[in-house]
Amino acid sequence: MVWTIANILTVARIALAPVIALLPFISGWVPKLIAFVVFVAAAISDIYDGRLARSRGETTDLGKMLDPLADKLLLIATLIPIYVITRKMAQYEIPWWGSLPAWVAILLIGREVAMTVFRHVAKKRGVVIAAGGAGKVKTIVQDIFIGATIAWFAWQDMRASFGWERGWMGSFWERFHGTVVATTLAVAILLTAYSLAVYIYRYRALFRGTPAAHGASGDGS
Repeated sequence: MVWTIANILTVARIALAPVIALLPFISGWVPKLIAFVVFVAAAISDIYDGRLARSRGETTDLGKMLDPLADKLLLIATLIPIYVITRKMAQYEIPWWGSLPAWVAILLIGREVAMTVFRHVAKKRGVVIAAGGAGKVKTIVQDIFIGATIAWFAWQDMRASFGWERGWMGSFWERFHGTVVATTLAVAILLTAYSLAVYIYRYRALFRGTPAAHGASGDGS
């Protein structure tokens, strides 16, 4: 293990993934709020660990291997409780959507698995797939959806605990927060499908066995 600051942040994200996965299942608003705070910290660390490694000249092969693994574990660790909780407990359902559809969870996770396979194949053929705009925006919106949904779970418990459902402020926040969750989910779905389509189109030569342009900018993480 090469203990650079960036690698420590990446390992911390991997260690926090099961914590974030378990906390939303604990009754009460406190565990869910902690899960929200931990997720936000993990998402922010994901933004800065790569930049930190490059700025300090500490980019390592271990970091390149662990970083995408940490991203995928964090995605799975958050989507599974969101899927189960919205399906099993009506009070936590997502506005307009109800429960998180199974096909959405499969799309979001499947896209990341597909990109891992595609990048592996591309690397063997001497093609480097750089991060692109669509993938970066997808990741940001996806993180906003996940964070807002975990906070939505906490909010529902807080409403019940403190009686906030009876005031106008509680009603306003209920509509606003619910709209953010529902809208970011819709946008995340569209960007996930679009970013994958952009990758397939730009690197279609790989599927024909013909090397694409080396280092061309494609889809992001």
